[in-house]
Amino acid sequence: MTSTAGSTRRPERLLPRFSRVERLVHRVTAGLMLLCVGAAACLYFPPLAQLVGRRHLVVVVHEWSGLLLPVPFLLGLASRGFRADLRRLNRLASYDRQWLRAVRRRTPGPRPAGKFNAGQKIYAGWIAGAVPIMTFTGLLMWFTGVVPAISRTSAIFVHDVTALAIAVVVLGHIRLAYGDTPARRGMRTGSVTRDWATKNHPQWVEELDQR
Repeated sequence: MTSTAGSTRRPERLLPRFSRVERLVHRVTAGLMLLCVGAAACLYFPPLAQLVGRRHLVVVVHEWSGLLLPVPFLLGLASRGFRADLRRLNRLASYDRQWLRAVRRRTPGPRPAGKFNAGQKIYAGWIAGAVPIMTFTGLLMWFTGVVPAISRTSAIFVHDVTALAIAVVVLGHIRLAYGDTPARRGMRTGSVTRDWATKNHPQWVEELDQR
């Protein structure tokens, strides 16, 4: 009889990564963003517009999903963990520059990163700046004449260019997330394995060990 004692695997140690509030903010924001971008695509591309129809309903969905985008973020500010992660995202450390150099040079092997790597920080900063621009220009398009110094044509141009940039960046974010199953699991369950964290976010693991 073959013994199975040696084949028993020790369960991987899990590290808490995201709180329930943080995961909920991410999910609701992602849903609103996809709804907003999807509705915009139906408005701008004739084949999609013909397929969906009901243009007025699509316009309403686009407008309100865009207006509601900041709401999950604002509600999330009540969470201490969410505020702590915002401070992390808003601060570039010396090892973040090393991470960027390693990516630019395509250096193989682990790259230094805290809880969020430099790419995630840049992405978060981009979205944090783009959403207010989209909201402001969208309101100018909705309520024509509120700011006479800015024409509706100018508001539409800025809105459309920023929307295209957001679509490209969001698609890149989704593509990277799709290729990283442990990271997606961390956002879904709130925990990641220590092995994955040590490989991808070594400075964060050090921070946890020092507590």
